Amino acid sequence: MLVPYTIEQDGDGVWCAHAVLRPGVSARGEGDTPDAALAELRVAFALLTEELDTPAELM
Repeated sequence: MLVPYTIEQDGDGVWCAHAVLRPGVSARGEGDTPDAALAELRVAFALLTEELDTPAELM
């Protein structure tokens, strides 16, 4: 499944990836590179599925 996300670099040079599944349910990843931020975002989604079961948006 494809989930829309944003990725940008903050003022300190850290890359931040963020995705919202629905209001109140989102995930975030940070890293030194865009790829590292996306990898952390994927981990955050995995944790969401463990905590909330699988959100309907990911089915």
